[in-house]
Amino acid sequence: MTSKTGRFELKPSTYNNEKGLADDTKQNGEVTSDDSEEDGGGDRAQWGRQFEFILSCIGFAVGLGNVWRFPYKCYKNGGGAFLIPYVIMLIFVGIPIFFLELAFGQFASSGPITVWRMNPVLKGVGYCSVAISAVIALYYNVVIAYCIFYFFASMSSEIAWNSCDNEWNSCICQKPDAEANVSWVNYTRADCQEKYFNGTLIITNETESPSREYWNNYVLKRSSGLEEPGELVWRLTLCLLLAWIIVFAVLFKGIKSLGKVVYFTAIFPYVLLTAMLIRGVTLDGAYEGVIFYLRPDWERLKDATVWSDAATQIFFSLSACQGGLIAMASYNKFSNNCMRDAFIVPVINCLTSFYAGFVIFSVLGFMAKNKGVTVDKVADSGPGLAFVVYPEGISQMPLPPLWAILFFLMMITLGFSSQFSIMETVITGIIDEYRILRKGWQSLVFRISMCLGFFAIAIPMTLQCGTYLQNLVDNYIGGFPLLFVGFFELTALNWVYGYNRFAKDIEMMLGQKPFIFFRITWCFVSPLLLLATIVFYSIQTKPLTLNDYEYPDWGISVGWLITAFPLVFIPGWAIYYVSKVTGFPEFLWRLTRPLPDWGPLLKSNQNEFYRDGLTNYIARQHGNVYVNVLPGETENEPQSESRGASEFEHIATVPKGQDNQTYLNDKGEMPYYSESKTAF
Repeated sequence: MTSKTGRFELKPSTYNNEKGLADDTKQNGEVTSDDSEEDGGGDRAQWGRQFEFILSCIGFAVGLGNVWRFPYKCYKNGGGAFLIPYVIMLIFVGIPIFFLELAFGQFASSGPITVWRMNPVLKGVGYCSVAISAVIALYYNVVIAYCIFYFFASMSSEIAWNSCDNEWNSCICQKPDAEANVSWVNYTRADCQEKYFNGTLIITNETESPSREYWNNYVLKRSSGLEEPGELVWRLTLCLLLAWIIVFAVLFKGIKSLGKVVYFTAIFPYVLLTAMLIRGVTLDGAYEGVIFYLRPDWERLKDATVWSDAATQIFFSLSACQGGLIAMASYNKFSNNCMRDAFIVPVINCLTSFYAGFVIFSVLGFMAKNKGVTVDKVADSGPGLAFVVYPEGISQMPLPPLWAILFFLMMITLGFSSQFSIMETVITGIIDEYRILRKGWQSLVFRISMCLGFFAIAIPMTLQCGTYLQNLVDNYIGGFPLLFVGFFELTALNWVYGYNRFAKDIEMMLGQKPFIFFRITWCFVSPLLLLATIVFYSIQTKPLTLNDYEYPDWGISVGWLITAFPLVFIPGWAIYYVSKVTGFPEFLWRLTRPLPDWGPLLKSNQNEFYRDGLTNYIARQHGNVYVNVLPGETENEPQSESRGASEFEHIATVPKGQDNQTYLNDKGEMPYYSESKTAF
C-alpha cells in the first residue's frame, strides 16, 4: 500500500475475499482495522437459547408502563375509545418498525450505534436512540425505587396507607369506607378535633384519602413544585441505590447473565397479574369499572391527541426506536426468524397491556362504587394510578398486606425486566464503538461506572421535588424523540439504503423476502403516520401539569431541552461527518452508500457481494483502486483508533474511460457507482 497525494492505492490482493475487509496492520505504514472477525465476531456473545431472546424482548417491551401508563392513557382518552387508535397504530406502525429494527440489528450483528455502518452520515440516529434509552433508564429506575419502597412497607400486619392516624396525615384525611353521614373532619387526630371545636379549622368539602396522603406526604414528602427542591428523601435514595445494585448484579456478565434472569422476570409477572385479576373481578363494582374501560367514546376519536397518544404509547410500550431492539437482535443467530418474532412479541405486549387494564379498572370500579361516584372520578394520572389508586383498593380487600406484597412484587419484576434491557442497550451501544471495553477488567469497571454514574445523576429525582422532575422527564423524552428516530430509520433503510437492497439482506437471513405488507408500511404508511403524528403532536401540545400543579415557564424550557438532548445528535453528527469530506460529490457518496465493511459480521454468513466488499469488487473490475483519506488523516495515523481503515475507504478512482457504467469527474474520481455492478 502506498500513499498518493492523500489517497491509498489498493489492489485486489490487499483484500481478504473471505472477510470483505482489508488485511491492514499498523506495520510498515499501514492501518489496522478493528473490524476483524476476531474482534467483531469471535468474541461477540450470543443468546444461549433462542427462547431467551424472545423472553428478553417480551421483558423489554412489557414493563411498568403496561400497568400504570397504558391504563392511564385509556382513562385520559375516554376508556375503550383509546383501544381503537392503539390497535391501528400497532398494525401499521408498531409491528413494521419492530420487525425493521430486529432485522437491522440481526443482519449486522451490531449495536444501535455501530449498525449505522449502513449509512455513516446518519450515525447520529444511533446515538440519538441510545441517548433516549439512557434518559429513560435514569427515571425508570426511580419508579422501580418507588415500587421497592412500597414492597418493604407492605411487610407489616397493617398497611400504613390504610389509616388517618399518622403524623403525615392531615385533618381532612378520610378513609374510603367512612360512613357518608360522618363529618369530613379527621376525628382520629386530637389536634384536628381541637382545631375544629375551637373554630380555627377552616371547613371545606374537600377530603383526602389516606393512600394519597401516604404517597404525597410520607413517601415523596412532596414539595409545592420545582421551585422548591426541598431536602433529600433518604428512604427513596436508598431504594434507588438498591435498584442500581440489582441492575449491576444482573448485567455484570452482559447477555449471558441477562438471558438466565429473564426466565423469571418475564414470566412471573403474568402469574401475579392473573392472581390480581381473579381478586379484582370478584369485588363489588368491578363490572362498572370494566365497562368504563371497554365502552368507546366515539367523540374522542376526533381528537388528534388521542391518536398521538396511541402512537407514542406504542413506541414506549414496544420499546421501539430506543436502540434496544437492535441491541437485543444483534446477539441473535444470523438465521433466526425475526419476522416471526416481530409478530409474536408486539401482540403479546399489547395483549398484556389490555389484560392489565382489566386488573386496574376492576379495582377502580370497586372503589367508585364504595365512594358513590363514577369511575372517572377515582382515577389518577401518571404513577399515582399505581401508587395511590391501586393501594387504596388493596386496603379495602381482605388480607391487604398479602395483596400489597404481591402487587408490588409484580411491579418490581415488570420494572426490572425492562430496565435490564434498557441498560444493556446503552452498554452495548458504547462497547460496540469502543471494543476495548468488552473484555476482562475493563468491562467490569465500565459496567460499575455506568451504574454508579446513572445513580448519581438520578439522585435529584429523590428530592422532595423529585416527582415533578421525574414526570417532566417522562413526558418530554417519550414523545418527539421516539417519533423522529422512527421516521429517520424508516427513511434511511427504505429510501436511502433502498427497500430492495434491504429486502435482499433479509432474504439472506430468512430465505424469503418480507411480506408485501412490510413494503407498503415501511415505504409509505408508517412514515406518513409518523409525520402526521409529529404534526398533530406539535399543534396540540399543551403546558405540562401534574394534578393541579402547572409547571413554570422555565420548567417547560427544561423539558424542551430534554427533548432536544437526544435529537441534537442527528444533525450534530451529520455536520461533524460532512466537515470531514472534500466536496459535495463525496458527501453524496457517503450519504447514499454504506461503509465497505457493512454486512453480516461473520464471514460464514456473507454472500459474494459482502465477502468481496465494494472497493475490492471495483478493484477486480478495474485494476488498482485509490481510496480517499478524510481530511487530517494519514495512512499511518487515522484520527481515531476506534475507527480503523474501513471508515475512510469510501471513494474509489479508476482511469478515465475504463467503463461506461462508471461516472467520473474531471479528476478521474468516481463519486457514484452503477447499482447494477455491485450490491452497494
